[in-house]
Amino acid sequence: MSRFKDQAICIRHGEWSETSQLVVLMTEQLGKVRGLAKGSKRTSPSAVQRYSGGIELLTRGEIVGVLRSNTELVTLIEWDLQDDFRHLHTDFAAQQQAFYAADVVNALMADQDAHPRTFHALRSYLEALRQPSGWSAALLRFQWTLLDDAGYRPELFDDVHSGDALPNVDAYTFDPVGGGLTQRDGRKDWRVRRQTVELLRHVSQGDEPAATEDALSRANRLLCVYLRTILDQELPTMRVVLGR
Repeated sequence: MSRFKDQAICIRHGEWSETSQLVVLMTEQLGKVRGLAKGSKRTSPSAVQRYSGGIELLTRGEIVGVLRSNTELVTLIEWDLQDDFRHLHTDFAAQQQAFYAADVVNALMADQDAHPRTFHALRSYLEALRQPSGWSAALLRFQWTLLDDAGYRPELFDDVHSGDALPNVDAYTFDPVGGGLTQRDGRKDWRVRRQTVELLRHVSQGDEPAATEDALSRANRLLCVYLRTILDQELPTMRVVLGR
């Protein structure tokens, strides 16, 4: 049994009993953890002190918990609210974008596998949702970082199958199973505009994703559908990105 303290964002929560909650948290150091917050719903002074601000979906706090060797369920002892991301609870459109981010992190990340880049990418994206004018660019940065950090970085410069450098063409072929661009023409491969590929290449090199809203939307849809292929399922919140 070991005690830990970490920064965390709540990406799932549910009821355990009248006084306790089950939560899924994306933490900075431990990665995704599933936790039991005993007494978090009590209103006694001691409970309010231990769970300051309450554990709500799409909030960030500092947690103290206990890891046990005989279970993957973490026991949460304390929660200190750091940021309630108030804009996500007053702006429905921003909330829907945030739900997608939380869902895809939960689906892609394994339990207790440290991914500090993903934690910071999620935090930055939730903060960026304060400004609607920058949503699309922020989503593209978030999705790219998530894929890269999870080991699914798409190959954009060389043929994912042959390793040969790709020529400059008006449209490319993306193999979602192989994980990148290719010169082959498979039945399930996707056609991708050159503008979309160039935008993603800039993002892959750390450049700001400056492009038209239409180009950003196409790039975001491509990465979202790629994530759908990786997960082998379509998350309900993906409709926010796919426009359904």
